[in-house]
Amino acid sequence: MNKSELIDHVAKQTGLTKVAAGNAVDAVLSGITRSMKEGNDVALVGFGTFSVGQRDAREGRNPQTGESITVPARKVPKFKAGTALKAAVN
Repeated sequence: MNKSELIDHVAKQTGLTKVAAGNAVDAVLSGITRSMKEGNDVALVGFGTFSVGQRDAREGRNPQTGESITVPARKVPKFKAGTALKAAVN
């Protein structure tokens, strides 16, 4: 399912227009993004938890030249599925 299919699904389930459903989906996604950008976790009970993880700096290798390079530390998004989501998928 892609974003437009999700918007269609939300519109059908809620009786909203596609434009209103698109605005609702965009609002949810931007809220999750903003919260994670601030370093906060987003817990949706039964669905899962979005969190921000930290990757340490490490040594890597350029595959074309074989030269050793330093890969900088960075923050990465993480998602842990909730119990209800795991049960629904199985």
